[in-house]
Amino acid sequence: MPKAAKQKKGGGPSGPYDRKSKPAASTNIFKFDKDYGQHILKNPGISDAIVEKAYLKPTDVVVEIGPGTGNITVRALEKAKKVIAIDIDPRMGAEVTKRVQGTPLAKKLEVILGDVIKMPEMPPCDALISNTPYQISSPLIFKMLAMPNPPRVAVLMFQREFAKRLVAKPGDALYSRLSVNVNFWATCKHIMKVGKQNFKPPPKVESDVVRIEPLIGSARPKIAFDEFDGLLRIAFNRKNKTLNASFAIKEVLAMCERNYKVYCSLNNIPVDEGVAAAGTGAVVGEGEGMDVDMDDDGADGDDNEEEEEEEEEDDNGMDVEDDEDMPEFFKEMKGDEDKAAAAKTPSRNPKSKVAMVVKAKVNKVLASTGLGEKRARQCDQNDFLKLLVAFHEEGIHFS
Repeated sequence: MPKAAKQKKGGGPSGPYDRKSKPAASTNIFKFDKDYGQHILKNPGISDAIVEKAYLKPTDVVVEIGPGTGNITVRALEKAKKVIAIDIDPRMGAEVTKRVQGTPLAKKLEVILGDVIKMPEMPPCDALISNTPYQISSPLIFKMLAMPNPPRVAVLMFQREFAKRLVAKPGDALYSRLSVNVNFWATCKHIMKVGKQNFKPPPKVESDVVRIEPLIGSARPKIAFDEFDGLLRIAFNRKNKTLNASFAIKEVLAMCERNYKVYCSLNNIPVDEGVAAAGTGAVVGEGEGMDVDMDDDGADGDDNEEEEEEEEEDDNGMDVEDDEDMPEFFKEMKGDEDKAAAAKTPSRNPKSKVAMVVKAKVNKVLASTGLGEKRARQCDQNDFLKLLVAFHEEGIHFS
């Protein structure tokens, strides 16, 4: 009986044709940086689909965020006039440059090193494509929508839960402030699902590709973003509460009162800032008789409305929260307003007359629009726009 072949000590090859395979990590050019969200798309079919769904023209200028090793970049260069690749990692900038070096495509490529979110403005372009680093998902969308002339189309890959928020409809579990904002300024469409095995290294979450077409020209809403978003912040603070309850919170009423005083001073409207008698339930302001029920805690009976279950999205490990995402160039709510929301406003007793007038105006708007008993998760864009117009007619603003 023949003897079994002995393996050399140290795991060496036992024969002339046996070679020791190299560890997979040693074949990498460099380690991918997880802080930058570097997960390289390795499936060529998905790269082709992303470029195809952008419907690029030979005259188009394309901006790509996070080109990585250039798998999507090369395909875009073949169809467009120029591709501007923006990456925060110099190694990736060098890699995508080397990818087309010595070819006719090299003349059509421009590489910019830096953080696209911190740039004063994004380069003008006809199309935006990206295998988006998940931590900049929302800032990237709103930076694009804030451009004076936004691109015709954007085809972007996001974490699956985030992508679902973008296309969510009223009543959906993931319907949020982000859903309303983005769909108010653009149209969003889900393109396809992308499994984690299509990336190197594989991320911990699944991904989706979304096509976004910003509204331009006459189709673009003629309202200030900070006003619309300020209203949504209040409404979606607890989207399972009625709007009556959301607008009865002391901090919200205090903000409305401050903004109302500013509005009156700018429009030369006299305001009685005197103190109302304690226990007064009715006050006459600006020629209108208004009944106001002012409790010490600044809330009405709806505060006991079901503050039910926290929505599933609060527990699903989202990397990006709605309240973190709005960039500075959209003029977020002022710092003093944020502080007022973080720290409870001390109770003022007796109430000032202007506070009672503002409370009455808020109640009047919610009653006249018929939206006071609805919850934010049930309202669509037209409902919120109707509410904003009614508040503006009463001199109440949110920025």
